[in-house]
Order: sequence, then C-alpha cells, then structure tokens
Amino acid sequence: MLVMIGASASGKTEIANILIKDRGFSKMITNTTRPPRANEVDGVDYHFLDTLTFLDKKEKGFFLETVYYNEHWYGTAYNDFAPNKVLIVDPKGANVIYKKLGSKAVFFYIESPENLRRFRMIKRGDDPAHVEQRIEKDAYRFHQYALDHIDYIIENQHESLSSLATRILTLYRQHYPKI
Repeated sequence: MLVMIGASASGKTEIANILIKDRGFSKMITNTTRPPRANEVDGVDYHFLDTLTFLDKKEKGFFLETVYYNEHWYGTAYNDFAPNKVLIVDPKGANVIYKKLGSKAVFFYIESPENLRRFRMIKRGDDPAHVEQRIEKDAYRFHQYALDHIDYIIENQHESLSSLATRILTLYRQHYPKI
C-alpha cells in the first residue's frame, strides 16, 4: 500500500489521482459517517455508514485506523489493504498504519512551501479566511516531525505532478517490484 501524507494543497490528492488514473493503482476507499456530498457515490468515493454501524465495526476491529474529524468518523478497513492501493491520511492515521503494518506500507510525505500552498488554495477558490486557518493548523498538524516514519519526502514545488507521480511509482516499485 502506498500511503501519502501532506498538508492542504501540497499536491497529494492530484498526485494520487495520476497514480490511480495512469499508473495502475486503485483508490483505497475509506469509510465515513459523513453524509455524501453532491456527486459522491457510495462505494466509489467513500463507504457511507451510519454512526452506529461505524462504531460497531470499530469495536470489532474492522478498521486499520480511524479518526474523528469535523464531527464525523472516518476509517480505513483492514480488508481493503492491498499493495496496489493508494491511501491519503493525516499524520495520526499514518502513525497508526505504520505501527500496525510496518514495511507492508510505503510512506510518502509530500511537502510544499507555505506560500505556494496558500496560492494553490486561493487559485482553486477556497475561502481566503479558511485558507489562513488551514495554513496555521497544518503548520503544526502536518509537520514531518509529527510522523513516526517516512520512507520518502517528496518536494512538490518545481516539478510537474506527472513527473512526481512517476518518481513516486519508481520508489514504490523498489518495495513492491511486481506492481
């Protein structure tokens, strides 16, 4: 499994999309108690669960990792783990996954300068007030020292996303050569 960690607008989601669309990976579909947004499809974007079902599964050890974020639960199921899957998590989730899977997962920390991330968020239409809040929260939450383990730090500043995806795939194949 390829695990990607990075602050808001670091490029992790776009790189993951390239890996999924063009490089033979599948999206690790996580579970959530959050209601679906417009155009989201159950089983494609997330597995949408009610809170009681989610908590029952959590209690029974169904999840590799869980997080409670913005008043909703999110969790990655053990049975979705596979070498050809890509998963985006926050540092807490990455630490739990590393503790449970060790070298069965490859961890990529995607790093971009704060000013570039701010520019990307504004360019994509994020509310400027929320941009500053996210930048401030992410400075602490997504600092690489919050991670127990990182296999590779990928700087996303001057290189194209396609080139970064290719580099990540090359590094990943060193761990899983048959992918």
